[in-house]
Amino acid sequence: MASFSLPPINDNPDGGWGPSSSNLPDQFKFKDIPYAPYSKSDKLGRFADWNDSSTDNRQSAVGLPQTQNTRGGGPGGRRRDGGQAFGSGTASAFAYFHVEDESSFSLVDNKTAPPRRGGGFARGGRGGPRGGAYNNNARGGAQRGGRGGFNVRGGNNQRGGRRGWRDWEKNNRTRESSVVISPQWSMLEEIEFHRLAKLRLEVDEPVDLDSYGRLFAYDKSYDRITTKTERPLQLVDRIRYNTTTSDDPVIQELAAKNTATVYATDVILSVLMCAPRSVYPWDIVIVREGNNLFFDKRDGGPFDTVTVNENAADPPQDPTPPNPNNPAEKAAVPEVPSINSATSLSLEATYINQNFGFQSVVESPPPQPVDFSHANPFYGPDETDPLASCGYRYRVFDLGVTEDEDIKICVRTEVDAYTPGAGNPKDGQGLVTIRALNEFDPRSQGAGGAPDWRTKLDSQRGAVVATEMKNNSCKLAKWTVQSVLAGADLMKIGYISRASPRDNTRHVILSTASMRPTEFAGQLNVSLANGWGIVRTVTDLCMKMPEGKYVLVKDPNKPVIRLYAVPMGAFTGEDEDGEEFEEEQEMV
Repeated sequence: MASFSLPPINDNPDGGWGPSSSNLPDQFKFKDIPYAPYSKSDKLGRFADWNDSSTDNRQSAVGLPQTQNTRGGGPGGRRRDGGQAFGSGTASAFAYFHVEDESSFSLVDNKTAPPRRGGGFARGGRGGPRGGAYNNNARGGAQRGGRGGFNVRGGNNQRGGRRGWRDWEKNNRTRESSVVISPQWSMLEEIEFHRLAKLRLEVDEPVDLDSYGRLFAYDKSYDRITTKTERPLQLVDRIRYNTTTSDDPVIQELAAKNTATVYATDVILSVLMCAPRSVYPWDIVIVREGNNLFFDKRDGGPFDTVTVNENAADPPQDPTPPNPNNPAEKAAVPEVPSINSATSLSLEATYINQNFGFQSVVESPPPQPVDFSHANPFYGPDETDPLASCGYRYRVFDLGVTEDEDIKICVRTEVDAYTPGAGNPKDGQGLVTIRALNEFDPRSQGAGGAPDWRTKLDSQRGAVVATEMKNNSCKLAKWTVQSVLAGADLMKIGYISRASPRDNTRHVILSTASMRPTEFAGQLNVSLANGWGIVRTVTDLCMKMPEGKYVLVKDPNKPVIRLYAVPMGAFTGEDEDGEEFEEEQEMV
């Protein structure tokens, strides 16, 4: 009978379970084999799966376990291979990592895609909604996600993995700058919008210096217009000036007397105060002469037109110009802008705003027009065309933080009419500003999901107003700031639509709303203190620079404003070579 001898038993001196790596004999044949715990209840699987797509993003060299993009790793997986095996968390400790050539290593996934299964988070079955289980009587679930719906592929509360129609093109569309940035210009400062939103400056009531122009009374019959009693918009031939700051003769006289430090118009100042809301590009020309700053606009720039749906999720677009670097597009004929393009809508909105303001006043007495202290400063003796109803109020705001600071800004503000019986307009009582919102085609691109005004304006005015406040947040904020700066008691906003969606030449007035500027600013969440803080910051920044001309430019595609130093002859055709600018920079 064969003899049996009991082999030596190596106890674990550490008190742990299993053999000890520090107390093994040299002849032990399992010495170099790593030990992993094992449970009899574990499920047996593949020893190695080279086609598993879940290993494309491999674990790091430190052995951190993956929790996402793995099979059965969470509720987002399609299938689960069972519970986690006993001791599987230590498997990564024995994995091999080739650290020298890891960056150039990649796997090719040749695994056949499994057939799509129907399920709670998949595309709805026949006869059901398309968005999935969390999509009741809707197509895209809680958020618009194309076929993705809610909680599909893209993570919780995100857009679905599959994108909507032409979404790839929307993200690639870029806007051009409002002014061509010359390589000779030097950038002095760059400020992000989130930094501007944190600025605050409380400003006291302004001081009225003088008033110019003539005002007509507002026609109250426009307040009673409804969609059933619409009134056509007429073409009224009147003259209204939009002169820049430096060309204003009144401001030139005030600057000669050192009345203030900064000079601007309400149109220019409102753009700067509402800068964090802006999406479209703009630029402000800043000229420093001695201790004075002049905020000017360029002729034909963005200040002369009105934007449409600037803040919409999908704003109106202009046709993409042909790419000169692409031979296929170089010879192509440029696409003619449609009546619903961004440029066409901007011109249409400007036309509507001007004519609605001209039409909604009573020019023939009664009531009598009101003449301010002086006549219109821009109307020459040789002019024969009739003037529009417009009053200019020159007001001074104190931007000083302490009593010792003497930083004031003189603003030329404008009002459009006055309300009869609301006080003396010469004393700033009953003043009115008139603006207009326009509807083009609710079903076209760039409409921003606006409801049909003819069917919803009378019954669901709140929905119409809320949509306009969302799509035209910047434009409404600028109008409100202009009304507050001018000291207007009321702001009249007309709702004007096309007589036919395909005709941008004929329009009808559907309704008119009356708002108090200060209350409307609260509804729009417009902070005047934040606006004055932005003005003071830009003023301090320019006052630190030497005398010269500067341009404050809003980036066309980023929420950023930049300050550039430009030659004194810029925007006048006198700086073709830029030699004067180079000499100035060398002297500085």
